[in-house]
Amino acid sequence: MTSTQAEIDTSYSVSNDFFKLWLDENMHYTCAVYDDEHVTLEAAQENKARFLYELAELDNTKTVLDIGCGWGSFIDVATRLGVKEAHGITLSTEQIGWCHERKIGNAKFWLQDYAEYEPDFKYDALVSIEMIDHLCSPRQAREKQAVAIYRQYFNRLADWVEPGAPFAFQAILTDKLPRGRKDLEDLAFTADVIFPGGRNPRLEEMVMALRPKWEIEELYMRRTHYGRTTAEWLRRLEMHEDTIRAQWGDQVYIDYVRYLETCVRAFDAYWSGDVQMKLRRTTD
Repeated sequence: MTSTQAEIDTSYSVSNDFFKLWLDENMHYTCAVYDDEHVTLEAAQENKARFLYELAELDNTKTVLDIGCGWGSFIDVATRLGVKEAHGITLSTEQIGWCHERKIGNAKFWLQDYAEYEPDFKYDALVSIEMIDHLCSPRQAREKQAVAIYRQYFNRLADWVEPGAPFAFQAILTDKLPRGRKDLEDLAFTADVIFPGGRNPRLEEMVMALRPKWEIEELYMRRTHYGRTTAEWLRRLEMHEDTIRAQWGDQVYIDYVRYLETCVRAFDAYWSGDVQMKLRRTTD
């Protein structure tokens, strides 16, 4: 994994209490899926998790691994909907502590780099939600290494399931670069300060990297959904300005407002997108 554990902790370990102030109640830190029936952040995040659960073809007879499981949010929903066993791996020390404290039935979590993870058995399905953003650094992308790095990831994951197994996959996308200097500076700030070592892939890079181990069966674009998600995160963050400044300092508040304002603008202006895909393991 390109992002180091220290860089991951920079991104996700400000404090669990900090993220609790502005994420949904179940601590999903990824794009929600809104529709006419799911209009609040909490409902839309549950809807996203249910959608991925269905893409992964899960039920109470299936085992599943969540690669980059965060605070265990998807696994919490999956175990409530029904799985035989759910496993999760993350590199964040704060997140893994939260996962263990949740004591989710039929679930196990490890502080583990995916590149070093060795499962004891083959899973029935895989899920990964916006973890691929930590695999390729901006420098590596400039050096034309992105497709090879992503292919290494997809090939490794293919060894953890049998041919024909489903993979519910979600990723933030880089679509185009803005022309304005401030916009470029804000995007660079988000990458360097909030998510050091990370870089959002381009859709075409992942399409190339998936082969030959995986086939795309379904694809859903969620750009507007992520704009709505980040706008709600920003609204909730600003509601807690006094608490955040008092407990974590002025700079944390200033940085996260800048980051979330940039996200809202990026999704609105088509600089960034989000994709959900149903992948199928091919036959060797």
